[in-house]
Amino acid sequence: MSGRTGVSAAGRQGKPFVISKRLVWEAYEKVKANKGAAGVDGKSLAEFETDLRGNLYKIWNVCRECGEQVIGR
Repeated sequence: MSGRTGVSAAGRQGKPFVISKRLVWEAYEKVKANKGAAGVDGKSLAEFETDLRGNLYKIWNVCRECGEQVIGR
């Protein structure tokens, strides 16, 4: 493990990290608890939540595809 919850060095298809859906959900909960600001796309949290499941899936999918690049080096 790399020391980050939900992130392992195993990786599928040669990818360096596996990002769990649970990790994305926990990040969303933290943003919501902190009354997070609009994202770079300008969407408010309320707008994001109109399709919460779909938007969280999109974030997870980008993290899954980009792996290490998204979570930093």
